[in-house]
Amino acid sequence: MPPPAAPHLNRAPIDAALQGFIERGQIAGAEAIVFKDGQEVYYGSFGFADREAKRAMSRDALIQIYSMSKPVTGVALMQLHEQGLFQLDDPLSKYLPEYAKMKVYVGEDKKGKPILEDAHRLITVRDITRHTAGFGAAGKPGLEKIIKEANPTDWKNTLTEMSQKLASLPLGYQPGEKWLYSAAVDVQARLVEKLSGVPYEQYAREHVLAPLGMSETSFYVEPARQGRRAAEYQLSEAGVLTRTPDEEAFGFSSKEWPMDPGGFGWTSTIDDYSKFARMLLGEGEFGGARVLKPETVRLMATNHLDESITDRSWLPNKGQVGFGIDFAVRLRPPVDDKENPGEVGEFFWDGRDSTLFWVDPKNHLTAVMLVQLIPFDKIGLHRTFRRAVYDAIQPT
Repeated sequence: MPPPAAPHLNRAPIDAALQGFIERGQIAGAEAIVFKDGQEVYYGSFGFADREAKRAMSRDALIQIYSMSKPVTGVALMQLHEQGLFQLDDPLSKYLPEYAKMKVYVGEDKKGKPILEDAHRLITVRDITRHTAGFGAAGKPGLEKIIKEANPTDWKNTLTEMSQKLASLPLGYQPGEKWLYSAAVDVQARLVEKLSGVPYEQYAREHVLAPLGMSETSFYVEPARQGRRAAEYQLSEAGVLTRTPDEEAFGFSSKEWPMDPGGFGWTSTIDDYSKFARMLLGEGEFGGARVLKPETVRLMATNHLDESITDRSWLPNKGQVGFGIDFAVRLRPPVDDKENPGEVGEFFWDGRDSTLFWVDPKNHLTAVMLVQLIPFDKIGLHRTFRRAVYDAIQPT
């Protein structure tokens, strides 16, 4: 059982918010945890981890966190930065030579042959931490087809093979000119591997997960634990919730693949991921273990997107934010009630299946909300949950 909630928290807003989504049939199950001032002030679980089996959502449910894996990769990489093994503005090709002579796709000729131009500058390590490297199709169907055919992020590829295939493809835009979500964090994982001399998964387990006591977090979920996984559900435009077939939903976690992805892949529990979030709030320290220096966490949680980078794809949907090292960073207060609530200085990220976490240094708070719902939050789940948390804690 969780410890009793702190007296200053009113759990009713959070309970009502998440239970409402269950009652409306918009999600099958969810759980959330909030820590404030070093104390657990809220835990709640709602609905089912497996609706068909009538298995309730519970604290030991195993959740696929998808892109909430990215900050884990960023922490691993920045540990190596602390050791002086690279600088953020170093050319990526200094360590991964395959990125030395990149081309940029600018269109096709009359025969359908790609028109390429030289990259105006080298990709830097900073570019792969803030999604400005140039990777991705950038709305160009011809390039999208080329990338799809090469399929560099196929799970059957090792990180070395992934990186070599990705580097052989044209960029979608000039480095540093746009923010575009891409395979950049998988390249970060490859860089961790190259600099540390050990496979990325091994490095992350030994230097990030194990020191924080994140014993339930893994890529592969062995058969003995598979019965604790939360099923994935899809919400149709008509509001009908259906289960994703397990062989599809659990395709990655049910087998040990050659790929050690940096951008997705960890299956975790709410307590495990909360330890990670609390480490970030603790500026690199949790439970007596220090995994980063305070100045490194502050660097990660600082906006690295220059104002000149105005083409930011869907990032503005996250609100008045910039982007640090594998996190969105809130720069200004929300402009209206349609925007997700939050405090200036918070940093956060989410995952494909509508999962969410954030770190709020002003209120000494971390919050994690786990659910397995696609498509990504079309129901205002994040906005509603965030508002409920701040209603509950009555922030200063």
